[in-house]
Amino acid sequence: MTDSSAAPDRERAAVAGACRRLGAEGLLIGTAGNVSVRVGERVAVSATGAVLADLTPDQVTVVDLDGRVVAGTLEPTSELDLHLGVYRRYGTGAVVHTHAPMATALSCVLDELPCFHYQLLALGGTVRVASYATFGTPELAASVVAALEGRSAALMANHGALTHAPSLDKAVEHALLLEWACGVYQRAAALGRPRVLDEGQQLAVIEAALARDYGTTHPVPPAQEGQR
Repeated sequence: MTDSSAAPDRERAAVAGACRRLGAEGLLIGTAGNVSVRVGERVAVSATGAVLADLTPDQVTVVDLDGRVVAGTLEPTSELDLHLGVYRRYGTGAVVHTHAPMATALSCVLDELPCFHYQLLALGGTVRVASYATFGTPELAASVVAALEGRSAALMANHGALTHAPSLDKAVEHALLLEWACGVYQRAAALGRPRVLDEGQQLAVIEAALARDYGTTHPVPPAQEGQR
């Protein structure tokens, strides 16, 4: 282990900032949950036992892809194998694991969160529920990694949720989107059986999003400027 001053300060600060944002949004409660970002062969990850809504950069530990601590003074999260498993399998850039209330509630009753709203396509469509296993175990890591195949999010049975993305900001956005979708589904299910988008409807959304470059801003075309 080395002195924390040798750590990549920018990544440690980014992880701490992401944890504080997720805490402010109500997705991280107390010490439950963990966040990491990968840079090359190093992973900056929240420390075990830290209050995530108040996390500071010195409470972020840096490990290599084998889990060896290379910077920081605190033990990394007990879910380190889960984070490293996602990095090894999918080559992603950041991982967010939360015990967000709505996602956790649905993880206790659903086998999957169906694609009932087109915004779930940003996560890959239907969100699978990984089989239950004790936290911090290789069995849990393997179950979640398998559930993420072709997806950016998974629910973890009777536990919580996990999202990943090329960047930390996007992984946080995915976590917020997943929690929103879980909340909408819960409310819809209380009123009746939610309709699910079929494959054709999902494909039409994808095609429309690609054609419109959906999710980005666009300047008004020159011919329309005088019409504003």
